[in-house]
Amino acid sequence: MRSRAKGVNDPGQRVTLKFIAEYLGVSPTTVSVVLTNSPLASTIAKQTQARIWEAVQKFQYRPNVFARYLQAKRTYSVAVLVPEIGDEFSALLINGIESKLAEAKFNYFVESHGFAPEEIENYPDLLMDRQVEGMIFINTPLKKALPVPVVAISDITNAPGVTRVVIDNYQIVLAGIRHLKGLGHTRIAFFKGPKHNGDTETRWAALVRAAAEIGVTVTDELTATTGSYFDTKLSMMERGYNAAMSLLQRTRDFTALLAFNDGSAIGAIRAIQDVGLTIPGDISVMGVDDIQLAEFISPRLTTIRQPLKEMGAIAASTLLRRIHGEDVPQETVLQPELVIRESTAAHFAKSKTVSAALD
Repeated sequence: MRSRAKGVNDPGQRVTLKFIAEYLGVSPTTVSVVLTNSPLASTIAKQTQARIWEAVQKFQYRPNVFARYLQAKRTYSVAVLVPEIGDEFSALLINGIESKLAEAKFNYFVESHGFAPEEIENYPDLLMDRQVEGMIFINTPLKKALPVPVVAISDITNAPGVTRVVIDNYQIVLAGIRHLKGLGHTRIAFFKGPKHNGDTETRWAALVRAAAEIGVTVTDELTATTGSYFDTKLSMMERGYNAAMSLLQRTRDFTALLAFNDGSAIGAIRAIQDVGLTIPGDISVMGVDDIQLAEFISPRLTTIRQPLKEMGAIAASTLLRRIHGEDVPQETVLQPELVIRESTAAHFAKSKTVSAALD
């Protein structure tokens, strides 16, 4: 085998660990110990280690991933379960998740349950069949404990053993209501999130509390809901459009709207414009999340930014630490940020209310 010392292997032949060992005249175990940085590597001569790395570079050797899995009896893979794959909210979270998993050389795959109750119920067991070492749940409920670490991005995943990464919903609504009241708005409408959604009840309770502290009245007349979490037929923008139309048919005696998220705010903007009103001239509109579209619609959307990429990265880092047996906080709470753009403006008293002007 020393004939390969010239660095020539058969065309198309895969360069294996055995090939590297034979080329160098050492055992495959020696090569493996060096390449995996095993504790035993310190017992191997520095000159031999240098020769091994030189050969690896020369032949562009790539370790056999499956062999690594078999040897370690691990898969180095995690699952990410989301309601929808295509929405910008999940995409930004997954972007952050991917960055941290890539650093740790972990693989991941994303599965979408599409809000279907039976899929939500069955997916955890199906994912376990794929030998994942952990799971990240995005805005997805979980009813039972799992034998692998689970990190959730939302309040809805509250089974035993779940670690959560969440946003401070009180600070979200506090910033939103303060901004609108600071602009002179006192008649403010609100969107309540979809029923059974992770943040809906937590955020609504926080909103009622914050509004009372600031001196803004929350009424049923100026509240619209965005449907059910399990309604798979409508996008969040469609939900926002319908909620705004329902609100406008009931009353137009309000000058500002704080939506549940950016998607519902964008839908509301279209509905408000469709009935002949202007934004922010007649009604100021705010969202929550700061998805990419928020900066490019007309008018550009004022919103409360959730650090979605950072939340995804923290969730992935937390999961990796749990996989490695480290202690982690039961819950990590991140803070939002007010982003002021074009869809909100100061309210000036008019001789006619919006309602009267359109009667």
